[in-house]
Amino acid sequence: MKLAPLLAAIAIAAAPLAFPAAALARVKVTASSPAQGATVSSARSVTLTFNEAVAPDKAAVSIIMTAMPGMPNHGEMPIRNFTTAWSNDGKTMTLTTAKPLPKGTYDIRWQAAGADGQLMKGTVTFTIG
Repeated sequence: MKLAPLLAAIAIAAAPLAFPAAALARVKVTASSPAQGATVSSARSVTLTFNEAVAPDKAAVSIIMTAMPGMPNHGEMPIRNFTTAWSNDGKTMTLTTAKPLPKGTYDIRWQAAGADGQLMKGTVTFTIG
């Protein structure tokens, strides 16, 4: 019997035990308001809720208008007049605009790092119509 293949098989089988699931978790958005893919009548704030606490200094977000009714060649337009606030547990980010967003389609593009330090990125898209 060859020992090397047996030891390799044992090491592969034991690998999940050596790395707890929490260490392999990555920060992600678990909920948003407006919700992913939703159409709402108006919005002056957007919330993103993450699966774990995020350090605000390791997070960035942008609001991008990607389409406007009646303008077929509408390019991407960043929305700049918003403030960002965090919940006490560091899991929910709220973006508040100075006035309601105009009708159109929006991407909320985020990046954040959780406890593992791995920078993750994502997008939440919704429409105001």
